[in-house]
Amino acid sequence: MTSLADDLIAQIKALETQVEDAISARRADFGYRIEQGRLAFDEEVAARHRKLKSNLAHYILGIPPLFILTLPFIYSLIFPIVFLDAVASLYQAVSFPIYRIEKVSRRSYILFDRHRLPYLNAIEKLNCAYCSYGNGVLAYVGEIASRTEQYWCPIKHAQKTVGANRRYRDFFDFGDAEAYKQRLENLRARLQNASDPGP
Repeated sequence: MTSLADDLIAQIKALETQVEDAISARRADFGYRIEQGRLAFDEEVAARHRKLKSNLAHYILGIPPLFILTLPFIYSLIFPIVFLDAVASLYQAVSFPIYRIEKVSRRSYILFDRHRLPYLNAIEKLNCAYCSYGNGVLAYVGEIASRTEQYWCPIKHAQKTVGANRRYRDFFDFGDAEAYKQRLENLRARLQNASDPGP
């Protein structure tokens, strides 16, 4: 990899850290904090939020009929998502110790905290939990897949890739046979101390 690419990657990582710091600083603006892993709102903020909560009956009556027709399609996805979660968890439990790849922490990806927002009604909380689980599973499985790819085939594609995983930038350039043959074991060894990008 060229030094220019290395410099750009370092800049990207620094910017990602700045974004996370800015998000953390906003917590105080919205009147909440995380204490020993638990979410806590200032009482004044929580009271204001409760006043903004939608009445459940009005919320249900305000749902457009066409939206209701989509509900079976949305919620039927729970079955393949749960299956994917189970199979990916089993795969990493069996395979990663053999490959000496650090396991992905499921709890870093599947987070349930939006139900603590006082301004959400019961249906909104259910929807948030569903989205948290679905997107969390996809991110969790994506990290398992990215570690597997780094182990077995850490080669960039010849064409531009949309949505590449965060490990992709360290993969070998397409066509760089020497780097692949000389440094593959090195890249694999890095997976023994892989760190989750989670919170």
